[in-house]
Amino acid sequence: MSLERRRQMIEPEHPQLPVVRQCELVSINRSGFYYRLKGETALNLELMRLIDVQFLATPWYGSRQMARHLRREGYVVGRKRIRRLMTKMGLAPIYQRPRTTVSHPEHRIFP
Repeated sequence: MSLERRRQMIEPEHPQLPVVRQCELVSINRSGFYYRLKGETALNLELMRLIDVQFLATPWYGSRQMARHLRREGYVVGRKRIRRLMTKMGLAPIYQRPRTTVSHPEHRIFP
């Protein structure tokens, strides 16, 4: 069962079972019951929009070049933040990777 479904099973106002015991019964931590996800900040959403626009123009930009581009635009950002946002958006740069282990088709493959 999903974590969200198990969270819904807990009744905070139950007359006989406290929240602690209900959490034990559905196998979740009590802190997991109370925790609510925080959304992205307005600045991060704006950065994600700018990353998306620039990535459509230059799909070979990785996190380093994208951070450099955004710094030129006047935003104070680091590479790790841009890498996290690009990963969250599902963006990966397109570039030719080295083909270092391409074997010849006629070579024998040893066990």
